[in-house]
Amino acid sequence: MTTDEIIDLLTEAYIDELETVMNYRTNAIVLDGIHAEEVKESLEADIQEELDHARILGERLKQLDESPPGSEAFEANQHSLQPPEDTTDVQSVIDGVLEAEEAAIETYRSLVEAADDANDPVTEDVAVTILADEEAHRTEFRGFQKEFPMD
Repeated sequence: MTTDEIIDLLTEAYIDELETVMNYRTNAIVLDGIHAEEVKESLEADIQEELDHARILGERLKQLDESPPGSEAFEANQHSLQPPEDTTDVQSVIDGVLEAEEAAIETYRSLVEAADDANDPVTEDVAVTILADEEAHRTEFRGFQKEFPMD
């Protein structure tokens, strides 16, 4: 892996983290119903962590003499995490979060591997740290998925 590939992965992860913040915020606002409260609280708690991830990634890009991208570089990818038409459809949000977390985990694992191949221990450490957070989010939402009442 080259530094260019590391830059591409860092940039992709940065944009993904910010898209996640937008979708978590929206879903935390729009979800309705008694079953939604715990999921909304979890989304609210995760928003700051995802913002911190974006900050860390942006700072790493800057350290590598790159600039984190602005909004013109943004292209939405989290289609399954869009707010549901039925605002009581908490299950679709849980499923969307799990899909987003799986994608993030895949990106950070690729970044760990690329950084290791490029002998870039700082980026590798950043990726491992954020990967652990994303795996914890996935575990939490797997729990919601198991506990959520099936219609």
